[in-house]
Amino acid sequence: MAEELSATVTEAQPNEAPTPPTPTGNKKIKALIILLTVFCVGGWFGLNWFITSRCNIETDNAFVEARILPVSSKVSGTVARVLVIDNQFVKHGDLLLEIDDRDYKLHVSQAAAGVGMAENEMSGEQLKADGARAALQSARARFDQAVADLARAEKLYSRDVLPKEQLERLSTAKRVSESQLKEAEETLKRAKAEAGLASKSGSKAKILQRTAQLGEAELQLSYTRIYAARDGYITRKSVEEGVNIQAGQPLMALVPLQEAWITANYKERQITYLKPGQRVEFTVDAYPGKTFAGMVDSIMAGTGAAFSLLPPENATGNYVKVVQRVPVKIAIDRNSDPEQLLRVGMSVIPVVLTGRTAGDVLKEFNPFK
Repeated sequence: MAEELSATVTEAQPNEAPTPPTPTGNKKIKALIILLTVFCVGGWFGLNWFITSRCNIETDNAFVEARILPVSSKVSGTVARVLVIDNQFVKHGDLLLEIDDRDYKLHVSQAAAGVGMAENEMSGEQLKADGARAALQSARARFDQAVADLARAEKLYSRDVLPKEQLERLSTAKRVSESQLKEAEETLKRAKAEAGLASKSGSKAKILQRTAQLGEAELQLSYTRIYAARDGYITRKSVEEGVNIQAGQPLMALVPLQEAWITANYKERQITYLKPGQRVEFTVDAYPGKTFAGMVDSIMAGTGAAFSLLPPENATGNYVKVVQRVPVKIAIDRNSDPEQLLRVGMSVIPVVLTGRTAGDVLKEFNPFK
């Protein structure tokens, strides 16, 4: 009886609830959602990276460069004093070293004495020219007298007053005085030439020559003191006191770091939208976490391979295409490096901000443009 009642109650109950999903189905749905999320996020970051790489051009093939000014002497001698040390900062006009100047001071004294001697010689030669001029006047007077005497004798001879012998004697005296007059004229010309009176500027030729020698000696003396050509840091110093140096010998180098720049070697496909004046942000391996600023100054007229010591000759042998790199000069903003932390040769990662937008990048892939 109880069993029948239980069966009746069981039949009277409503339909059973649906079977809940299995744990395996839940895992598949979660995995699909995670996969879609990762795909979307990855696609977003990938697209963002692609657009950023097209708008901001980056390379790790870049280095800090600066002019290296070799410091050398124009004269030979023994180094008397060296007033700088390695890596010292110097300003324009600072004295770097001195060469023993005693020999050059003697040369200056000799040249000054030469000027005085030239002035004295000039005075003596002028006096000699004055004497020759007086001798010429005397010879001319004798010649005039001989001409007058001969003319008078010829008149007397024509009247048979003067014998022929005396006439011949006066004619000979005229020829002799004429020769003496020519000799006196030549002597005066020679004296004028020696005194430099033949031309307007000739009278000062010797003095000017000796004065020029004095100026040269003074210039050589000034070369015994070597000064800094501009602000910068001393490096590669190879001279010490007491060393004998020759003219033109490298003594040290001066590096003006305040005029440093960056040479970035971009791939040829990266310079399509590079232009001078674009802003640059760069980091240096030596100072992680610090960002410097700069500006694109110029783009080299050719690739680095074209200006190398041995440029490639692609017209011979088998040709293999190699991506070329074009050097780009980047000027450093001095306000971003007030302490002059950058040194020549440091590795740099510059990023050129071309100013292009995402729309400009996506337009390149528009098939209907």
